Amino acid sequence: MSTARERILQATAELLATKAALAISTRAICDRAGVGMPEIYRQFGDKQGLLTAVADVGFERFLANKRGNPLTGDPVADLRTAWDSHVAFALRNPHLYRLMFTPAGDVWPQGVKEAQALLLSAVGRCRDAGRLRTTPELAMQSILAANVGVCVMALSFAELFGGLDISQSVRDAVIGKVTGDEREDTRVGTATVLAQALVGTLTGSAPVDAAALDRLARALRTD
Repeated sequence: MSTARERILQATAELLATKAALAISTRAICDRAGVGMPEIYRQFGDKQGLLTAVADVGFERFLANKRGNPLTGDPVADLRTAWDSHVAFALRNPHLYRLMFTPAGDVWPQGVKEAQALLLSAVGRCRDAGRLRTTPELAMQSILAANVGVCVMALSFAELFGGLDISQSVRDAVIGKVTGDEREDTRVGTATVLAQALVGTLTGSAPVDAAALDRLARALRTD
């Protein structure tokens, strides 16, 4: 028999399948879980504590999927496969993904650290094969920041940035830059600009420039 904590987590995850976290009330969670309102505070402290716990459950699913990615004799190709599986997870679970990678509270989901560790291991394989231009740490940070940025932009501005060809172009631009395995692509120049903008915005090294994003969107439609 499931515990009250497990029922609350399950109920919240089910509601996130169709609604954003901010649109879900604690009353709706309690009704679905079959518990009283005080139970959320006993188990999680407050709603934000509950959402952080749900994000960690989401990371368990995300990381299980990552661990299932096949390893081949080409570690750079495996990086591209990992990127694509990351995007696929985001598109299948838009509200859960935002909760995982754009947390509102001061406490980050613990799964972020393991996501970094898995990617660092994958990048390390590229280094061991002599196919890395930078440090593994910087390569990992660059790839993850760009991967998350592409997903967030696709979920938030689907009409402008939702095409999988955009994801693939940014993927090849970023992974090509850190590994030296740069592919010929008529859109790679635009993809590089987008990748740089995403990394700068996500890391705080550059402000969000709405005009630049608008120009970039027009370029993507005409490239």
